[in-house]
Amino acid sequence: MLIEVVHANTPDQLSDVFSIRERVFVEEQEVSREDEYDQFEDTSTHFLAMADGKPAGTARWRFTEKGIKLERFAVDKPYRGKGVGAALVQAVMDNISQHPEAKGRTLYLHSQLKAMPLYARFGFKKKGEMFEECGIQHFTMATAIDQG
Repeated sequence: MLIEVVHANTPDQLSDVFSIRERVFVEEQEVSREDEYDQFEDTSTHFLAMADGKPAGTARWRFTEKGIKLERFAVDKPYRGKGVGAALVQAVMDNISQHPEAKGRTLYLHSQLKAMPLYARFGFKKKGEMFEECGIQHFTMATAIDQG
């Protein structure tokens, strides 16, 4: 399977991003639309993973007062366990490292429990206590940006 991750910035790409998030978070995980879609949609950097040319997954990142938050990682069911999630994490981290203003900032995310091993492979470490977000158990995970 050929996996390609692109910076999603065209209307068609963003439509695919939001369709995947709708299926994974709203339909499958029963997150409310009000919680899933927020005021950061227009200011976040969105990514779309394509598997053999078909939309398969998505993620976004944004600057916050705490550092750089990676979020909204979602992989459609047929593509799970096939490297799409790892390709998304790598693409997001590579993109962040190209921004001079990212230097010295902490990368962090709110990981669902089942995704923690994926993020750990990229150097993220669990911080603090488990918490619930949208009815789903999470841990904060963080790492530093590698800028060579």
